[in-house]
Amino acid sequence: MEEHDNIALDIAVIGNPVLARKAEEIKNIDEKIIELAKRMLYTMYAAPGIGLAAPQVSQSKRLITVDISVGKNKSDLFILINPEIIHKEGQDIMEEGCLSVPGVREPVSRPFQAVIKGITLEGKEVNLEAEGLAARVFCHEIDHLNGKLFIDRLSPLKRSLIRKKFKKKN
Repeated sequence: MEEHDNIALDIAVIGNPVLARKAEEIKNIDEKIIELAKRMLYTMYAAPGIGLAAPQVSQSKRLITVDISVGKNKSDLFILINPEIIHKEGQDIMEEGCLSVPGVREPVSRPFQAVIKGITLEGKEVNLEAEGLAARVFCHEIDHLNGKLFIDRLSPLKRSLIRKKFKKKN
């Protein structure tokens, strides 16, 4: 990693319009995308988090980083371009949080298993099978790419209370 790769990006928080819109498909894996991925990885680890989507760092691009081991196991690290869920199964309710909704943790229902299709930074198309926490994180990050926060999966009342809390802070 180059020196500027070790500079954490600012994390967009609830209320930022970039978090509420569908991110743009990446058509070309160039140096800018590779640089963004490296900086997102550094930002995710520095936060610390186990997943990060480009809209969370104010970039409307379909790019995610996921590492449920938080850097402890290289085989748990995934950087995916234009990821999509092609199959999901089961149901799992677990408490979730988000770097873009700081201080809020709520139980959210997600698929227990998911198959995710995406493209690596090397341009290779991959299909990943994930279950449990990994499936949850992929689904959470892909929601970000579609302009959806985890609180959008809560009851309207709970979602409204959380949004009000953040409006007061800003």
